[in-house]
Amino acid sequence: MSAALKDNANFRWLMSGATISMLGDQFTLIALPWLVLRLTGDPLSLGLVIALMGIPRAVFILLGGALVDRYSPKQVLMLTKYASSILLGTLTFAVLTSQASLPLVYALAFCIGLAQAFAVPAGSSMLPRTIEPHLLQAANGIMMGLRQLTLLAGPLLAALILVLEGGNGAVASMRALGIAFGIDCMSYLVSAWTLSQVKPLDVAKPPQEQHLLRSVGEGIAMVWRDTDMRSCFLYWGLVSFFVGGAMQVAMPLLAQNTLHDAAALGVLLGTHGIGTLIGMAASGMLKKLRWLSFGAMILSVDALAGVLLMPVGAISASWQGILLMLPLGLIGGFIQIAVFTWIQQRVPPQMMGRTMSIFMFIFMGLAPLSAASTGWVLQYLTLTELFAGGGALLVCFALGAWLFTPMRHIRHSAAG
Repeated sequence: MSAALKDNANFRWLMSGATISMLGDQFTLIALPWLVLRLTGDPLSLGLVIALMGIPRAVFILLGGALVDRYSPKQVLMLTKYASSILLGTLTFAVLTSQASLPLVYALAFCIGLAQAFAVPAGSSMLPRTIEPHLLQAANGIMMGLRQLTLLAGPLLAALILVLEGGNGAVASMRALGIAFGIDCMSYLVSAWTLSQVKPLDVAKPPQEQHLLRSVGEGIAMVWRDTDMRSCFLYWGLVSFFVGGAMQVAMPLLAQNTLHDAAALGVLLGTHGIGTLIGMAASGMLKKLRWLSFGAMILSVDALAGVLLMPVGAISASWQGILLMLPLGLIGGFIQIAVFTWIQQRVPPQMMGRTMSIFMFIFMGLAPLSAASTGWVLQYLTLTELFAGGGALLVCFALGAWLFTPMRHIRHSAAG
């Protein structure tokens, strides 16, 4: 970390708060699927919970991006943190007092997704409002690296708690799940306090205040007019809906039904996090070795990911999953840096918030919407068939885009 960032109080508060909050999120990510499976044992119910979190996020995230462009992202983010702490506190109390029910989980999942619809664009807009422009690149790199570290450490810590507090066998004890939700609740409260210490820079207000829906429409129109960006966003939307959502349901079921271990999900996700962190580091070191165009690189990596995904459903031990999740995370981390850099260098600063909201809508909105249908599909397919089919679909999507669209010719940004 540069001396300038070390001396920047805003960055220190943002970094500490974001780390605590992201770490806490991983506890809910692990605990919520296990709670649903403990209550019902039904993959369809798990898919519905994931979908209920995704629906409000998908519907309102574009509006959230327009709101944080117009108003203070700090105020919006603070409100979402308090709301999330109340929701998770309610869930913690219900689980620890044996009052948790599926309807309550459905309602809380919907409300948590609604809060995230505004929290995600607000959080992504904080750095430019609080850090001097010449420090942004370094600050973004550190924040993305910390995010990957929490994706690694969080699932492993959550898995440890599930084991120590009674996660013996296929399901974790309700006490362990309640503790996990409570940790996430406290992380929101602590990160809200750190956020209150941040002092935003003076930012000029937009000369005109448009209607929010018109502002959202402008962002969508800009992406649509950019042929290369439109091609990429449509392709990513297809992959997210048909493959990403299925994996959100399939991974917890793999840990429960095949590996029979509450900690296995944390181990697999943690391994994926290690691979992602390595891939991000490799992306920075190998950024000049671009023997493929940007589009060709995206499609090649996706095809490779599809091949690695196919055998995941056939594993019978955690070590086999580790061998597959590590390279999946590695290539995912590598491509993540390339994609974010490509978008940031291509989009005008005044449109960045809305463009990133559309991008986040694809991955945080569309994928959960397909989760409910995945629960239904699993009534007719085995997990082995689901993973094999998902991997095959990803390969087919990449091959189809290579053969029948101009996507493979999309170049890296000139500044990159």
